[in-house]
Amino acid sequence: MKSAPSTTSCWHQLEMSEVVLMLKSDCRHGLSAAEVVRRQKEYGFNVVTARGGTPAWKRFLQQFNQPLVYLLLAAAVITGVLNEWVDSSVIFGVVLINAVIGFIQESKAEKAVEALSSLVVTEATVRRDGRRQRIPSAQIVPGDVVVLQSGDRVPADLRLFQVNSLQVDESPLTGESMPVHKHADPLAHDVVLADRKNQVFAGTSVTYGTAEGLVWATGDKTETGRIAWLIADAVELSTPLTQKISSFSKLLLWIILGLSAAAFLSGVLRGEPVVEMFMAAVALAVGAIPEGLPAAVTIVLAIGVSRMAKRRAIIRKLPAVETLGSTTVICSDKTGTLTENQMTVQRVLAGGRDYEITGGGYDPRGEIRLCGREIDPAQHPALLECLRAGVLCNDSQVVKDVEGRHSVQGDPTEAAMLVAGAKAGLIHEEMTDLSPRLGMIPFESEHMFRATLHALEGRRTIYKVGAVERLLDRCTDTLAADGSLVPLDKDAVRAAVEKLAAQGMRVLGFARRHASHTGDALAHEHVQDGLTFLGLQGMIDPPRREAIAAVANCRRAGIRVKMITGDHALTARAIAEKLGIADSDGVQVMTGRDLEKVSDGELPEVAHRVDVFARVAPEQKLRLVRALQAHGQVVAMTGDGVNDAPALKQSDIGIAMGIAGTDVAKGAADMILTDDNFATIEAAVEEGRGVFDNLRKFIVWTLPTNVGEGSIILVAMLFGLVLPVVPVQLLWVNMATAIFLGLMLVFEPKEKDLMDRPPRDPKLPLLTIPLMMRTGLISLIMILGGYWLYFYETSFGGESIAAARTAVINVIVMVEVAYLMSCRSLNHSLLHVGVFSNPLALVGAAGMIGAQLLFTYAPFMQHLFHTAPLDAGAWLRITGVTALSFAAVELEKWLRFGRRREGRAPVE
Repeated sequence: MKSAPSTTSCWHQLEMSEVVLMLKSDCRHGLSAAEVVRRQKEYGFNVVTARGGTPAWKRFLQQFNQPLVYLLLAAAVITGVLNEWVDSSVIFGVVLINAVIGFIQESKAEKAVEALSSLVVTEATVRRDGRRQRIPSAQIVPGDVVVLQSGDRVPADLRLFQVNSLQVDESPLTGESMPVHKHADPLAHDVVLADRKNQVFAGTSVTYGTAEGLVWATGDKTETGRIAWLIADAVELSTPLTQKISSFSKLLLWIILGLSAAAFLSGVLRGEPVVEMFMAAVALAVGAIPEGLPAAVTIVLAIGVSRMAKRRAIIRKLPAVETLGSTTVICSDKTGTLTENQMTVQRVLAGGRDYEITGGGYDPRGEIRLCGREIDPAQHPALLECLRAGVLCNDSQVVKDVEGRHSVQGDPTEAAMLVAGAKAGLIHEEMTDLSPRLGMIPFESEHMFRATLHALEGRRTIYKVGAVERLLDRCTDTLAADGSLVPLDKDAVRAAVEKLAAQGMRVLGFARRHASHTGDALAHEHVQDGLTFLGLQGMIDPPRREAIAAVANCRRAGIRVKMITGDHALTARAIAEKLGIADSDGVQVMTGRDLEKVSDGELPEVAHRVDVFARVAPEQKLRLVRALQAHGQVVAMTGDGVNDAPALKQSDIGIAMGIAGTDVAKGAADMILTDDNFATIEAAVEEGRGVFDNLRKFIVWTLPTNVGEGSIILVAMLFGLVLPVVPVQLLWVNMATAIFLGLMLVFEPKEKDLMDRPPRDPKLPLLTIPLMMRTGLISLIMILGGYWLYFYETSFGGESIAAARTAVINVIVMVEVAYLMSCRSLNHSLLHVGVFSNPLALVGAAGMIGAQLLFTYAPFMQHLFHTAPLDAGAWLRITGVTALSFAAVELEKWLRFGRRREGRAPVE
């Protein structure tokens, strides 16, 4: 693909007219749709070429880079030297098959995580065919007009031509720690990259203000080459849990190798044949070392991440899966997360009158009523001026699709104001043509308002929209119903705000001022005082039905839900009551102003006690997160703005909004909600608990297998007994059970009481004392059952050593099958979870039994693994030991959880 139509060194020194000419674009209308298609063919998509990563052949060879594999390969070579070609070939074959299986599983895990990148789509606002559009950043081409605002990640390299107080964080590119102020003027030719203040670069982020610019470089041709910063990093499958398990496995490896060496030396000193002792040591290592545990855990986590993605929760950082199961507090924004995010203006207070507006959502059909009667808005000047302010001081659009449904492009609150204006005949497009915008102060969380400057009826007028308490003190008068100026009764306005807010409405104030300054620039000093108050608009955003159920589920699961919002305290209380965010003694609400008065020492207790925080500034979220963590809570925090990023990073689980969230917030988050819905957080917590539950089940199932197999060999070596199993047979067991049994627990459905349990304490060990005792119980049954069968078959059954060893291998496998069924629930009986609730477990068990029959009776398997046929009596004895192991575990669960039925909590 070609690069942009000029070199990167010249754009900053050119006049804007030259830039437009060279890029063959139009600052006002942008590119046409046809031209965009042509340029995409010429320049390609705006994406960075993916890094090659580790080649497949190298990843396959890495499967052999394990101490146990080296040991097995050494054993294969030695047996080959001793002319034991069958054993040598089997060992080589099993090592190769295990490598193939490991390679396939790791590849699937990586692909599962990589696939999530396609769900995290960075977007940008462009102007094409004279219309603003929100598109995936990958579709941007050189010559596109890009519109930037606070919170945006710059999608490509741009030359700015219109700037309103723009500040950009360029630290990823230049290392500059402070935001850089930008302008649109040409610069000298020799200005270095860090000082090119009329350009912005891909991968940097807008921290303040707005701007428009022309794209001159895309994809690999940008200065940073980092447009896909959210997903460009190499897939990282390591987590604190997998690292702990990997360390545990390595420690266990050296302990077992030490035991094997000691047992080998003791046997040799007793006069046992060196080759037999070496093969016994190999068998001990093969049986006891859980070599596949770290990889299996990673696969469980990766599959869990894929499941969460299907429920609209994208995990960006794999450790978040572990933390979700421990979450004790969810701090959630209100608008769009707990509510529908379909704001509708229902009341307008202007000129001392209270108007009602009918209709719902973004449909512009509706009436304006006064005292229950429909009115003609044209006869009510104060009403029209209040609605006009909402329409002009607005950057959103309400669009209608081919099916007649209305949707918003932009902010839902602004859309509500557009719809309210349309019901009075004030159409956004017509109004902006009649009153073109000359300047703007963009909305920022710390200021809580937006202001625009317009040419209106021969004079320049400033309209200001925002939080009433930030607006009211700057107003000196107001409009009467007929449009004349009258003194402002601020107490009456505050009382009206409280009345509307008590009904769950969000209330915005509107003001204007006729500009006295020259020029089109609009600054904060122009709207500090001397404003005329135009009125209030009260809008409602109803709670999501699914959020009400999700809050109830979280409370049942021991997770407290706290609402943190910028809305009025009464509005927040009303919505919180509808959602059920409160204890029986009612909703406790604290405002940001009250929060400022609370000391850091007192805040942890206050943050724990209070349910709703209203009128909270983004920087106060960070204080709340730290306070809750100091109280011992595991905190999940939602956020969507630039200033939310510190709180998202500080929280244990940072959750960004996929729709309303800025790219900066998404970059700081551990998890992204593709639907901005609180119910998705609850679903992710449930999935996280399910993943961790299945992870514990897998580990609890696999450890007794290794301990039992290794102990059988160790006992024989220490006491000088004939080996009841040989290395190639244990290799068969490990390979076959990995294929047919182990990973079937990954697909175990979530247990019914999963969200009835309290959050897991992250300080607790993965294996509690009861589970360790259960591991010992199964291992003991496996050892005693194996040796009983071996001695019975050789002493009383008159069978050969090969037949006795075949019986021992079969009892090991059958105990593993029975224990797999018990591990489908660590706390309840198999009947409680349902025998058929996980068909894959049944299929795996049937496949394993079929494989064992082949292992026992197929002549070629007998030749490869030194097995012999078993009679019906041997199978009865195997079945008896299997039934005993299953009954022992089920009885242990029943006894332990019987204490719960007596009103005492079980020991976990």
